[in-house]
Amino acid sequence: MFIINHRTFFFWLTGLILAAALGAILAYGLPLGIDFTGGSMMEVGYTNTRPALATIQTQIAAVPLGTVSVRAIGESDVSIRTRTMTPAEHASVLAALSAQASTTELSYTSVGPALGSQFTNKALWAIFAVVLVIVLYIAFAFRKVSRPVPGWGYGITVVAMLAIDIIVPTGFYAAYCHFTGAEVDSLFIVALLSLLGYCVNDVIVIFDRIREHLAKNSRENNKEPFEETIGKSISETMNRSINTALTVVLALIALIIFGAETTRNFALVMLVGVAAGTFSSIARSAPLLIPIAKWFAK
Repeated sequence: MFIINHRTFFFWLTGLILAAALGAILAYGLPLGIDFTGGSMMEVGYTNTRPALATIQTQIAAVPLGTVSVRAIGESDVSIRTRTMTPAEHASVLAALSAQASTTELSYTSVGPALGSQFTNKALWAIFAVVLVIVLYIAFAFRKVSRPVPGWGYGITVVAMLAIDIIVPTGFYAAYCHFTGAEVDSLFIVALLSLLGYCVNDVIVIFDRIREHLAKNSRENNKEPFEETIGKSISETMNRSINTALTVVLALIALIIFGAETTRNFALVMLVGVAAGTFSSIARSAPLLIPIAKWFAK
């Protein structure tokens, strides 16, 4: 019952975290990668000492590409982003970089503007579809629960919590991009969609236990206070939620430390999202049903 008795504190803590995340998104924005905007990105490794970034920028300027972004990766690699290059321009850039140093092209990706716009629309529709299916499922699963919160009230609560669970890692990533130069790519969208599924699963476990207790109380004509029912449900599922989160967190930490550079940002977003989702399911989602029940009672 500790969480129920101190739910006001957890609600205020949620508000502060949400305000910080929204502030980071508004202040720093989300720099879109070529998956969304279109363009070409190449990673080049230097066999010996890597030249200064200004020198690399000057070498690339020999090819008329307009604005070019050059970013250091590690101690010997660079990431170069330009508008969509033709095969001839791509070859010219490699030749310019290799003129005074030994280089190796590590990767090259080119996405047209039309394809980038299409991917953006599909990503937004995918998130919307996932949320819609979740609401419909919860409304169906809790259709027989009407007191003290109607079935659709559980669905609205879950969606509200999912919104927070998505905003928090997005705010973290906005700040991370600002200080590291990272960009929003397709893996970021994959991470958000994965978090939607993970977080709703955690919440549903607790809500389902609440539903079981409400049904049992109704059969046995037990006048148990709603707050006590929620507190009991949280206590019965807390260990399961924390243990599940720990196993996922350990895997993500291993991926961050030992995994490839391309999946590190994905793992970071997932790590923050899993932590936020676990906190949400235990300290926010179920306790939020209490003020909602009081509102319906009026």
